[in-house]
Amino acid sequence: MKIIGTGSAIPSKVVTNEMLASFLDTNDEWITTRTGIKTRRLRSTETLVDLAVSASRSAIESANIQPDEIDFCICSNVANNYVTPALSCIVQQHIGSHAPCFDLNGACAGFLDAMSVAEALLKTNRAKNILIVCAEEPSRFCNWKRRETSILFGDGAGAVVVTKGNDLKSLRLTTVPNRDVIVYQRRMENTPFEVPGVDITEPLIMNGREVFRMAVESSQRDLRLVIEEAGLTPDKIDLYLLHQANQRIIKSIQEHLAQPAYKFPTNIERMGNTSSASIPILIDELYSSGKLKKGDMLALSAFGAGFVTGAAVLRWSK
Repeated sequence: MKIIGTGSAIPSKVVTNEMLASFLDTNDEWITTRTGIKTRRLRSTETLVDLAVSASRSAIESANIQPDEIDFCICSNVANNYVTPALSCIVQQHIGSHAPCFDLNGACAGFLDAMSVAEALLKTNRAKNILIVCAEEPSRFCNWKRRETSILFGDGAGAVVVTKGNDLKSLRLTTVPNRDVIVYQRRMENTPFEVPGVDITEPLIMNGREVFRMAVESSQRDLRLVIEEAGLTPDKIDLYLLHQANQRIIKSIQEHLAQPAYKFPTNIERMGNTSSASIPILIDELYSSGKLKKGDMLALSAFGAGFVTGAAVLRWSK
């Protein structure tokens, strides 16, 4: 596999910590010291479909191909207004592609899950060009009267086009079952035969300390394993592209790997946590700004509700 195109789209609305402090019991210092987030982008005039379509079109254009040359589309999405049809179907209609498509929900690790599926499709000659689009609006999962989760998230979409190649050196997916560490339940319609159960009273529930512990432990473990599998050492990795969940988590992983801070580019301070879209958005930003050089060795790592994790080593050749 190799990446031949990148794209991203973010909402126009910039929400600062000071804006949140106007209706939440918080302030800029409290948010910044605990998360590293200064601003985030939240949907206002745009829809999630708008963002997904824009990111996909940019990735296809970057790949220098036409929409009808996409052979498969994989959309990573935790939740959106459409239960059916799949968000990937809606994106396909807008970009003018008729390729097979499906959605997957790998939580914040969804981009790595999609890469794993795409690699299998490419190796079995089921596709030549695959569009991976990660479109997320985690701000819609939060209780905006409570600061515990609402300060963390931003909305956005990131996309890549991948094709056959030898750039993917290793990839690892894991799951350590822990349902309660991050939970978001959607209400569904009742039936006349349903036995009343526990009412859903809180949108997104998160055990912050446990998320921090599991994220740091799993990420540094997975990164060491995929780097070793690729025949490299941590020092030979040029950039570590981590899920943008929390600046303190990223810093802790950096220290565990004993690598310099410049190898860990971030956008969480501007974007917040955009779930599975965070890594492809970061990739597009780095490529568009000329910070990705041909031959760079990249280590990717993500973690999310489940508790699911993923990591990969990828050589950049675009």
